[in-house]
Amino acid sequence: MKTDILSRKADYIGITGSVLCIIHCMITPILLMSTALLQDEHLRFGYLSLDYIFIGVNIVAVYFATRHYAPPVIKKALWSFLCLFAVAIILEDVSPVFEYLGYAASAGLVVTHLINIRQHRIQHVH
Repeated sequence: MKTDILSRKADYIGITGSVLCIIHCMITPILLMSTALLQDEHLRFGYLSLDYIFIGVNIVAVYFATRHYAPPVIKKALWSFLCLFAVAIILEDVSPVFEYLGYAASAGLVVTHLINIRQHRIQHVH
């Protein structure tokens, strides 16, 4: 019962997690330069470790979104964007390329989750 509810809401959870991650990544440099709040080492570590929470949220969302309803092409796209997203987030300190790759992968997750929602609605109408 609970997993069925989670399966139906997984795309919305994935979209929310990806959008929040994009916002988090865009405001972090501004916060680091403009506020003393993130100068505290413990607060900065906690705030910056949100990246890994976003990876976890997206793993759960993709898993449940692809369990039952998703067509094979959407399953492949979601898992591919998720892998790209996770690698980009983990390696974002290596090169600025990974930061932009993370944005692109996050956007890809949002779009693919939206397509999955649309497909699911179309399948249940017919």
